[in-house]
Amino acid sequence: MRATRQTWVLLFCIMLSAYFAYHANYGRHGLEARARLVERAAKLELELEGLETVRARLERNVALLSDKTLEADMLDEAARAGLIFARPEEVVVLER
Repeated sequence: MRATRQTWVLLFCIMLSAYFAYHANYGRHGLEARARLVERAAKLELELEGLETVRARLERNVALLSDKTLEADMLDEAARAGLIFARPEEVVVLER
């Protein structure tokens, strides 16, 4: 009788340990979920670096168009590109 009870307790403890081990690895907050989060964070870091580069370029362009440092070439280029503007003496070449 005593050996049977000990066997059941041991079996229960093994099953309980297996349950927790499984969920520690494959559960919602387990090791695999953490690995996916780390991978996603690395991808987002790369995307953030690219967006910061684009933002720096845009801020530089805006600074060139501000009243304090208005550059005629930058303003002329923006007007021509945005309004499709050309002077009468210029030859326009359309690209396809």
